[in-house]
Amino acid sequence: MRPKSQKITLSASRDIPFNKLVLSQSNVRRIKAGVSIEELAEDIARRTLLASLTVRPVLDETGAETGMFEIPAGGRRYRALELLVKQKRLARTAPVPCIVRTDGLAEEDSLAENVQRAPLHPLDQFRAFQAMREKGRSEEEIAAAFFVSPNVVKQRLKLAAVAPSLLEAYAEEEMTLDQLMAFTVSPNHERQEQVWEALKRHYSRQPYEIRRMLTEGAVRASDRRAQFVGLDAYQEAGGVILRDLFQSDDGGWLQDAGLLTGLVAEKLEREAEAIGAEGWKWVEVGTDFPYGHTYGMRRIVGETEPMSEEEQASYAALKAEYETLEEAHAEADELPEEVDARLGEIETAMEALQNRPVRFEPEELGIAGAFVSIDGTGRLRVERGYVRPEDEPVAEPDEAPNIDAIGSDGGEVGAEAGDAVSEAPDAEDEEEDGLKPLSDRLVCELTAHRTLALRNALANDPQTALLAALHAMALRLFYHYGQESCIEIEPRSASFGAQAPGLGETAYAEAIDRRIASWAAALPKRAEELWEALTEFDGDSRDALFAHCVAMTVNAVHEPYNRRPRALAHAGVLAATVGLDMAKAGWTPTADSYLGRVTKARILEAVREAKGETAADRIAALKKPEMVAAAEELLTGTGWLPEALRTPALAADEASDFEIVDDSDVGEPDVVVASAANDGETAMGDSEASAEDEEVAHAAFA
Repeated sequence: MRPKSQKITLSASRDIPFNKLVLSQSNVRRIKAGVSIEELAEDIARRTLLASLTVRPVLDETGAETGMFEIPAGGRRYRALELLVKQKRLARTAPVPCIVRTDGLAEEDSLAENVQRAPLHPLDQFRAFQAMREKGRSEEEIAAAFFVSPNVVKQRLKLAAVAPSLLEAYAEEEMTLDQLMAFTVSPNHERQEQVWEALKRHYSRQPYEIRRMLTEGAVRASDRRAQFVGLDAYQEAGGVILRDLFQSDDGGWLQDAGLLTGLVAEKLEREAEAIGAEGWKWVEVGTDFPYGHTYGMRRIVGETEPMSEEEQASYAALKAEYETLEEAHAEADELPEEVDARLGEIETAMEALQNRPVRFEPEELGIAGAFVSIDGTGRLRVERGYVRPEDEPVAEPDEAPNIDAIGSDGGEVGAEAGDAVSEAPDAEDEEEDGLKPLSDRLVCELTAHRTLALRNALANDPQTALLAALHAMALRLFYHYGQESCIEIEPRSASFGAQAPGLGETAYAEAIDRRIASWAAALPKRAEELWEALTEFDGDSRDALFAHCVAMTVNAVHEPYNRRPRALAHAGVLAATVGLDMAKAGWTPTADSYLGRVTKARILEAVREAKGETAADRIAALKKPEMVAAAEELLTGTGWLPEALRTPALAADEASDFEIVDDSDVGEPDVVVASAANDGETAMGDSEASAEDEEVAHAAFA
């Protein structure tokens, strides 16, 4: 039979005036942690004291009570009360609920109170906030009551709204807080539970994997289509946006991709109607167009409308105001809010005045069209003034003598060429003394002499030869005419049949487009005026245009149906010569550009090369989609490139194949010519590459 134990007697409690309390040196808490004294004081002022102080009587030398009490446990609450007394919000003699202890040690009281107190589980806090919200408290009121921001309250409420089964998993420590936060991006409990069940079979359960799985099929708010339509318009149409309150989500994810597609199509059609009303022959509409979609078309550059006198005066006034405000606040570390806002308004107004409308002639509108699409930032892109080859005006036949019979190799015209030229009668009509036109055959023979002499003269005038070549290339690239030049150079700007995702939005593609637009505006509108314009260009301008024209003919695209191993090898040499670095140029390995389109072995190889064996082993067990996402994050900022994009270093023997030759004897500038280092190869070489050449060239693309 169990013996009876002595009944427990609890310590007495009593109200003690605040001015009879002092802090004890026996309090074990020395390090500040948790809620600040100021916040605790405000909480006491709002809710009064929720926990009593533990005190002990202060004894004199004889062991008698002095009427004062020291506090070994509850020092922070005492400090908060003391602050309220100093602020005259609490009387010095206000009674304070205390538990009076006499047994044991004061240090034991302090340590026990802090050690035995169990911290609140985060899930209990989430549910408490939810209960308060359900009882009518607003998020702002809850935030004010607990001295946190409204966003923190929203986060806690979002966590409490996760599927109950997942909350239980979190309570049982089967799930981390980071994983629970990832589940808040979707309010669909069924989908949350499906993802959690799928993740239970995975080696890795990273939060980014949870977010990716929950947002599959959704469209990021940063997508060009979402930016073009606008998030407000999408939501007004009934669309739902998934948000992540715990990390940057670029505006969230648009859940209804079908609705977004319809809104994009409707808005583009409205914009296209407005563009078509300008009088264009055709308007083509698309979300985006493949890079190089305008190749083969001539572009008409319209005339920019000048500012009127009134607009010029407005622009001058805005500029003067802008400069005055800048000068007045030049020494300020930070601009006043109203000044900063005004400067922004002035910049917007000046930009609007500078963006002048462009005028096209009626005959130009009648043969040209426009492309209407969305640019990479979600703004409307309108490309006006493109003429399709079939819409080009039919050129009038030349009245000049036909010299097509001249041999393309510059040699003498043979019998076959002469047979194609109409013969003039050998015997002249002696009865007619007047002048008669020269026969076609004679004109052909005379101009053959002139052609060879002109070739010889041009060969001795490098500067004019450069000008003639530039003229011929610019005619074809900017005017699509060849009749204006006798130089039979025809540059071909290769189109891109296989489009890489996002090719048109890359920094290098945009730079080329800007350069094309800049040169198109700088060159004359009429092809026959081009030669004179080029002669007036300075040397730097000619060089820049020449470099652009040559660059537009580069074709280093590997095409399985067009094997060109020697051309691709030359592309490597050219890239090394100009110092091309695709990572610095802006290419990055993403799911779309590379990682999602190669095998897992290739992905691991990339991570191994960039981050080492340990990083590769860490993601080796992941499934393909998770591995792609993890690798994309790991490779960010590393500068890693696949073999096909790497620029080979120029070998020493390749660099020595070129030497500077001093032509000072003939008065010409130094020129670069091939040395005799490769005596075993002719300049022409074989017209077809050997199988071995192809195998070597394709190894880089395997």
